[in-house]
Amino acid sequence: MESVHGVSGNQVFLYPASDLAVIVSEHNPLETLNQKSGVDHARVIADCFQHSTVLPFRFGTVFSDDESLRKSIRSNQRQFLGNIDKLRGKTEMHLKIFVDDCCSHSLEKHLPAEGVGREYLTSLRENASRQRERQTRARAVSFQMHRLFMPLDEEVSCRLTESGKMVLDVAHLIDRKYVERYQNKFSSTSAMMRECQMQLSGPWPPYHFVHRLTRSAHAHPQTAAAPVPVPMDVPVIRMAEPVPVLA
Repeated sequence: MESVHGVSGNQVFLYPASDLAVIVSEHNPLETLNQKSGVDHARVIADCFQHSTVLPFRFGTVFSDDESLRKSIRSNQRQFLGNIDKLRGKTEMHLKIFVDDCCSHSLEKHLPAEGVGREYLTSLRENASRQRERQTRARAVSFQMHRLFMPLDEEVSCRLTESGKMVLDVAHLIDRKYVERYQNKFSSTSAMMRECQMQLSGPWPPYHFVHRLTRSAHAHPQTAAAPVPVPMDVPVIRMAEPVPVLA
């Protein structure tokens, strides 16, 4: 890991812990974490992802010393190993789909301040109806994406933009060996679905699915960094000083 640098350009270490290793770097708690720090963090995860299965933990995870790191790994080792088995050989593809709002022809009515009367109740019913229409449209598009791409798993969110478009953020978990096939499917799908504007990014480390699997292991905000499976004969790297470390 000599050529890989983490947050603030600090050296990245491979910290073995039984069948796992945690990718860490030293961190000065007086230094403020900023957007560049997040980019550095993501770059380390992406580099590791090229060589092994990773569980990319959330940015800003800090341990006060080596022992607290070892304790966290020991207490969560079974779950980490199980999650690595589930995500081994998998990658995440991300679709962003822009859809014209099916209710854009009629503007949202402002509810009367007093909140009473027939106009108020009518507005409530109309707004609720529009919301149901949007949800139905979003579910239909999401189902169509699932049927076309056939992912192993998925995470979908939807939001309405100020310009009057619905945006679906779709994360698909797929086998890494099928990335090219997925990209080809995207090309044909985006040409076919002219009523939607589609964007594709990836392959990425499976961020959405790691966080879902490890949610119960994150009862405390200071959790582990990026566990990866390593051979048992990797030498232990010890920190020079018991300083906080950051993935």
